Amino acid sequence: TVNDFPNTAPLYIPTLSQTFTEMLKDKILNQTSLQHTDKDGDLNFEGSITGYRIVPISVQGDETASASRLTITIKVKYSNNKDHKQDFERSFSNYADFDNSQDINDIEQELIEEILDKITDDIYNNTLANW
Repeated sequence: TVNDFPNTAPLYIPTLSQTFTEMLKDKILNQTSLQHTDKDGDLNFEGSITGYRIVPISVQGDETASASRLTITIKVKYSNNKDHKQDFERSFSNYADFDNSQDINDIEQELIEEILDKITDDIYNNTLANW
């Protein structure tokens, strides 16, 4: 079961919750023989998107940033109803850097998908790599 991951980050992106939830479901369905169920699954993923921030990372001599970093953090509670020793609750975070000459509105969705792809890989590797 992959529950919806609501966006509780201070900077709210309307499509982030649905995009991440669907990417995690797709990753699990495409990489395993598991089937999705809406409730009471053998494995349960729940949590929330807790961070979405853009910060400058490359400051030049004139104290302006030439690049910035978009970071997304997602808190995940994983329950394995077949082996509760594998249960955990932790945050997964990843980022993508971009040149400030680019308009964030033009590249934001691409950056989000790149970051969420990395995060879903991390979640998969921490939960299902031994499945």
